[in-house]
Amino acid sequence: MSVLLQKPIFDGISNRELAQQLEARKKCEKKLPTWFGTSNIYYPNKLNIEQTSSEVTARYKSKITTGKSLLDATGGFGVDSYFFSQKIEQIFHCEIDQNLSEIAAHNFQVLGAGNIKTIPTDGMEYTKDVKSRFDWIYLDPSRRNDSKEKVFRLSDGMPNVVGHLELLFSKTDNILLKTSPLLDFSVGIAELEFVKEIHVVAVNNEVKELLWVLKKGYSGEIRVTTINFTKTGRETFDFQLSKEKKAESQYATPLSYIYEPNAAILKSGAFKLTGVYFGLHKLHEHTHLYTSEESIAFPGRRFKLDKVVPYTKKEMKRLGIGKANISTRNFPESVSDIRKKFKIADGGTKYLLFSTDTNEKRMVLCCSKG
Repeated sequence: MSVLLQKPIFDGISNRELAQQLEARKKCEKKLPTWFGTSNIYYPNKLNIEQTSSEVTARYKSKITTGKSLLDATGGFGVDSYFFSQKIEQIFHCEIDQNLSEIAAHNFQVLGAGNIKTIPTDGMEYTKDVKSRFDWIYLDPSRRNDSKEKVFRLSDGMPNVVGHLELLFSKTDNILLKTSPLLDFSVGIAELEFVKEIHVVAVNNEVKELLWVLKKGYSGEIRVTTINFTKTGRETFDFQLSKEKKAESQYATPLSYIYEPNAAILKSGAFKLTGVYFGLHKLHEHTHLYTSEESIAFPGRRFKLDKVVPYTKKEMKRLGIGKANISTRNFPESVSDIRKKFKIADGGTKYLLFSTDTNEKRMVLCCSKG
């Protein structure tokens, strides 16, 4: 029976509050195992849990920063602050929602993070009033407007980081900014100042965060780091943004092995450098699949090519495949349309990659896991 329908179980705690705690805690089981596995943690509403960083990405962020002091100007539930506190001597956690600030303060105490000072106020107002400087300022602007709708432009976030850059750089030389994974690199570079690094962070091949390192006065090359945390480890690929523009791809018809970069690399736009670095050929300028005669280690999926067939109804019928894993690259039809048209169920051991070759011909790469 639902907790809400029972008589009050604990004095001073409504069943509604208890149900909310149980629901929020359940959401933390995989995302925030430290919180889930610690007694006496108090949880905010489930929306706060959904919006917070995971432990995997928060721990990664903490490794970018160094120094003695960091201001987390958009503190929230405090996951990022907690991991920053393991690297930096003093953390200042600002959160405008007083209730959420109190929850974070309670949990920091429970977790033994005594070097975090919680400040229940607007981070930008605190930055404006505080006299001291910080080694780093971290911001994760809210990407929802007053109607709770998602927004993606930097200027639409709360706070508006672009409009506060002068203020922020008056209190630090180093800014770490988390933005929507959908933000285009060129837009971010144009709107921000002194971009030194861009980190693309994916978990299980889904891009979760774009992290921007801004260094006051910096005007050198922009370094891009991609990382994909998988169930068995991590895949990384780093490059200088300017080198992607200068790189030249080599093209070929499909060879013995086919490679599909992970989501972090695809987001980074390193379409030419990926092939150059790993000595692979591309199948088409706009088909971000690569090929080689010999098998190599690769940050993404690797397939053994069984055969290539032209994309026609006749050839698809001849294949006679009723179950397969399907993906498309530079192809006019969606996966769902292909499944419906040819009655192909999802799953199994076969992989069908629908793509376009260098002669602009539609093709189907029939593969098995490499």
